[in-house]
Amino acid sequence: MTSTVPPGTVPAADPPGTGAGEYTVALGRLDLWLVRRPEERAAELDRSELDGAERHRAASFIRPADGLLYAAAHIALRRLLGRYTGTAPQDLTFVREPCPGCGGAHGRPALAAAPLHFSLSHSGGVALVGVAAVPLGVDVERLPRPESVEVCTAALHPDEQAELRAVGEAHRSPLFGRIWTRKEAFLKGIGTGLSRSPAEDYLGADTTRHPSGWTVLDIACDDTHAAAVAVCGAAPRTVNVRWLAQDWLGPGGGTGTAAAPRPARATDVPTPAATAG
Repeated sequence: MTSTVPPGTVPAADPPGTGAGEYTVALGRLDLWLVRRPEERAAELDRSELDGAERHRAASFIRPADGLLYAAAHIALRRLLGRYTGTAPQDLTFVREPCPGCGGAHGRPALAAAPLHFSLSHSGGVALVGVAAVPLGVDVERLPRPESVEVCTAALHPDEQAELRAVGEAHRSPLFGRIWTRKEAFLKGIGTGLSRSPAEDYLGADTTRHPSGWTVLDIACDDTHAAAVAVCGAAPRTVNVRWLAQDWLGPGGGTGTAAAPRPARATDVPTPAATAG
C-alpha cells in the first residue's frame, strides 16, 4: 500500500528571509524545487559550472528552447546539490547506481559519496528537482493534447485505461498527466525508468493498489503541467515546495537563498494521489 500525506498538509517553510535549514537532508523531509525556463533574452544563464557533456547536450537540441530548459535545469541541479553538500557545483561528480534489473551502471543517477538522493525532470518549460535522504523519483510533464492521450493510453495499466474512459473528454488530459507523472516518478525512483513496462504497475486513483513501500504524491505546479514525486518508504513528515528565483541561475547566482520571495500557496501543496481520480 502506498502511504500518503494527509489532505490539507501545508509544506513547512523556513523563516522568511533567513533561509535557515533550507538545504537540509533528513529522514522524513522532502524538498522539491521548481524552476521555469527563462525567456531566451530575459535572463543570462551561467553555464560555467556545467561539464562538457552537459554543455554538448544543451547545444544539441533541435529546438533552442529545449536546450535552454535543459541548461537551466542542470545549472539549478548543480547549484542546489552544491548547497546541500557544501561542494562547488562544478566539482560535483555524478554516477549511476546499479540497474535493479541487470546490475548494469544505468540505474538511478546519484552523487558520488554523498549522503543524499535526488531526482530531476524537465518538460515544456518547467523543471523539477527533488532532494531527500531516501531514494525518490520526480516527474513533470506538460499536459498532453487529446490526440496524444488517445495514442498513449494504450500503454497504461488496464485499470488506468478504464479510469480514463470513465471521465469526460475535457478531463482526460489532466487525468492522464497525473497518472503518467506518478508512473514515471515511481519508475525513476526504483531505477528502471521506462525499461519497465508502464502497464505493469497500477498508479490510478485507488492508492491501496499502488506499489508497496512507496509514497506517491501529486505536485501542483501550474495550469499547464502535471507533476508527481515517488518517495521510498513512509510519507515524509515535512514537504517543502519552492520555486527558484530566475536570477539564481545567472552569473553570481546560487549564493543566496534559492527560494523566490513569496510564501507557499495552496496550489503548491502536494496532495495524495488518491485525490486525482
